[in-house]
Amino acid sequence: MLHFARWKIATILLTVLAGFVFAAPNLFPERTLAGLPDWVPSDRINLGLDLQGGSHLLLEVDVASVERERLEALTEETRAALRKERIGYRKLGVQDGAMTVRIRDDEKLAQAQTLIAELGAAGIGTNALNLLGGSGQEFTVENPEAGLLRVRLTPQALDSMHSAAVQQSIEIVRRRIDELGTREPTIQRQGGDRILVQVPGLDDPQRLKELLGKTAKLAFRLVDLSVSTAEAQQGRVPAGSELLPSEEAGATAYVVRKKVMVSGENLVDAQPSTDSQTNEPVVLFRFDAAGGKRFADVTKENVGRPFAIVLDGKVVSAPVIRTAILGGSGQISGNFTFQEANDLAILLRAGALPAPLNIIEERTVGAELGADSVRAGQVAAIIGLVAVLVYIALSYGMFGLFANLALLVNLVLIAGTLSLLQATLTLPGIAGIVLTVGMAVDANVLIFERIREELRNGKSPLNAVDTGYQRAYGTILDANITTFIAAIILFQIGSGPVRGFSVTLAIGILTSVFTAVTLTRLIVVYYLRRKRPSAISL
Repeated sequence: MLHFARWKIATILLTVLAGFVFAAPNLFPERTLAGLPDWVPSDRINLGLDLQGGSHLLLEVDVASVERERLEALTEETRAALRKERIGYRKLGVQDGAMTVRIRDDEKLAQAQTLIAELGAAGIGTNALNLLGGSGQEFTVENPEAGLLRVRLTPQALDSMHSAAVQQSIEIVRRRIDELGTREPTIQRQGGDRILVQVPGLDDPQRLKELLGKTAKLAFRLVDLSVSTAEAQQGRVPAGSELLPSEEAGATAYVVRKKVMVSGENLVDAQPSTDSQTNEPVVLFRFDAAGGKRFADVTKENVGRPFAIVLDGKVVSAPVIRTAILGGSGQISGNFTFQEANDLAILLRAGALPAPLNIIEERTVGAELGADSVRAGQVAAIIGLVAVLVYIALSYGMFGLFANLALLVNLVLIAGTLSLLQATLTLPGIAGIVLTVGMAVDANVLIFERIREELRNGKSPLNAVDTGYQRAYGTILDANITTFIAAIILFQIGSGPVRGFSVTLAIGILTSVFTAVTLTRLIVVYYLRRKRPSAISL
């Protein structure tokens, strides 16, 4: 145990040096680090919401809208299918969580019922059957009274759609927040339909709410010219069309076809820019191959007609198609400011939410509260560290000083590891570091007490030290491995502050074992070989 090969000594010293190098950026301001070359480590420890302030939001996914949208899509599919088969119908629509339709000819009722049932099996325009794994039944078709068909989504389909909507919402929320350039946000599911969002260091919580509050469903639809806006506002809206409000200057609303010609799902890129003619902020977009072809076909077939760009149920603009747009790209203009154009581009790049998000809880943690937490944590850590250092020095003399030196190196290694992994340090994380300080000293106490026993048994200093390290080694590993397993379990099943505690605890266990068993032993061996004392004061 007292022999160290040269490669082992080099490895220990390089590990300690790396800890100092990766921990050093935490001592310098951001401006200084920004001016350093790229190869120089510049990552700092990320502070959590409770330490540097930020925004806390609890969002609720409007899963009912997913069901409603599916039924509305099924309504359009049913209308097209019945017309194709020349089956007369009336009162086709969605009410009370179901799609209903009355068939005029009783003799064609069974045919219509079979036709609607086949829409689910064919998966026309729906993701529900895919969510069911390609099996099962998406909806049921009932005949509660003569001539009436009622379609309801099955519980299995609803559960699958709701779960997929929440999971997809989490991914899109993550993409939108990442576009803001924030570091280490917390985005996780809570319960069946809620999402917890914590963004440390965000100084504009209102912008965050606006970004997350928009569904960002983009669609390109044709304007219905068969009826005027005034007639539509009086209730005379043609079947297959709807009246949508407009955000375009000089227009209050448009009558727009419900059929989506090209959707935002085909977008591959969106960037803010400036119109070369008007110098106004616009958003440039680009479709994928399928969307570009569809966009080209639609514009080629409808030259001279207005084409509505609909975002979240509002017409952003409705330009007239002058020529076929064959490049698969275009621009969206709508009296934007530069920030609005940039935010819209972020929303379109991140993708549309499958359902609206409602903010049901909002908290803004100010920097002052974070500073108070940091100061309280620093005071607790310093008091605990100083008390331990003094106690160990008084109890074990020169060996106590060696243990104290290793303990300080241990703290540096923890800071360097947190910086390297870009882990987030929270207030519970500071508690984990303080606990680690005690555990690191505990390993040295086990070793030194064992050495004392060997000295009392009459062994020489070298033999006592060698035996003490050998016999304490197994006990130290057992104690730390069980604690490390507990930290892993806390990380896996915990969330938020519990995870922050478990991360620093796990890192601290690894570094404390390294410094107590390896670094302190190296220092003790070097001292014994250099001084060759005839007795050890312990």
